[in-house]
Amino acid sequence: MSVELQHPMNPQKTADEAARGRFVSGMRSLILNDLAADMKAAYDRRAVPAWERSHGAPPQSSAEAHKAMRGDPAFNIYSAMRVQAQKMVWASVAESVEREAERLGAAARAAGGKVALNPTLEVPNNVGAIEVHLMPGSYTRGGDSLEAGAVYDRGLAVFSMGLMGANLDDIGLSMSRYIRLKYPDFAPQRILDTGTTIGHNTLPWKQTYPGAEVIAIDAAPGVLVYGAARAAMQGQNVQFVQMCADKLDYPDASFDLVWSSMFLHELSKKQRAAALAEAYRVLKPGGLMLHMELPPNAEMGAFDGFYLDWDSWYNEEPYYKGFRDEKPPELCAAARFAPTDYFQFVVPSIGIYGEQAIADLIASEAAEAVGQATTGRLAEGVMWFGFGAWKK
Repeated sequence: MSVELQHPMNPQKTADEAARGRFVSGMRSLILNDLAADMKAAYDRRAVPAWERSHGAPPQSSAEAHKAMRGDPAFNIYSAMRVQAQKMVWASVAESVEREAERLGAAARAAGGKVALNPTLEVPNNVGAIEVHLMPGSYTRGGDSLEAGAVYDRGLAVFSMGLMGANLDDIGLSMSRYIRLKYPDFAPQRILDTGTTIGHNTLPWKQTYPGAEVIAIDAAPGVLVYGAARAAMQGQNVQFVQMCADKLDYPDASFDLVWSSMFLHELSKKQRAAALAEAYRVLKPGGLMLHMELPPNAEMGAFDGFYLDWDSWYNEEPYYKGFRDEKPPELCAAARFAPTDYFQFVVPSIGIYGEQAIADLIASEAAEAVGQATTGRLAEGVMWFGFGAWKK
């Protein structure tokens, strides 16, 4: 269930607060496993036959599957409970963060993390004006204080039910280990993480390539302040900078690796295209752009696409479905990457399967299908989807 974060920036909780977190994690597990299975059964048993009778064929897309399920009791119960559980995630941690604010602030100052804020930066609306994930105040909660970072960190631990690793770093660990094993001659000396929030999936790159300079950027100030202290307390030399991914203040050909995790879907179509073009610009020849995201709708069945698109409609993720309707190879090509230099993969969670499973997958040269039920889902046997391209 909910994980106890293994770093000093973790707010101390009362017994009641800890129990509340475990309860919410347990509820989410019930929803994402049992109720999701009930919804799939209802889709097969009721929604598909009804859609076939009126349309002459089963649902052909995520949007059609969504329409077919609207009003079904299983869908209504699943959605109502998932929305409420999402709100409960943030409510379960808010009191401990508020109570511990002074201690966390003192700890952050003592840690001396590397952070550079830009008070003149205009924070984009998709960062400050939308309560993404139904998180009150979103990423700019508390301004440049630690509040947004602490709420996000502790809330994500409850939200992820232990499936994102001891410090919520399973995605970064799984992806960085995959790249190191798959491309042993690739030795990046300068790494940029775009849309880092608190750096939970940034630090694994420093651990995997300890000799590299690692810079993490985000448009929201508070999460960077928190993330810098969090990194310093874990002994990781990472620099946090307030900057937008679609307007990078770095010269051409200045990084070996540009990375993001669960970030592109929070950008508008225009911002996303600009961010990918900027990644191409700042990469050195031979450099790699890599993104972890949920798999695209074009490679999934109608129900699985609908299941992953749920957040766009009910979890304050307005750009989510638009991104998943796009095709990653085309996005990379539009950013000037050569089509032959594009690649994508599915990597098993290192926390669940271990690093040997990643090595075995690479050695077998097997191509995992992204449409499998565990790809991108916070459920037993989770696997992560990644795509990227080399700059030649």
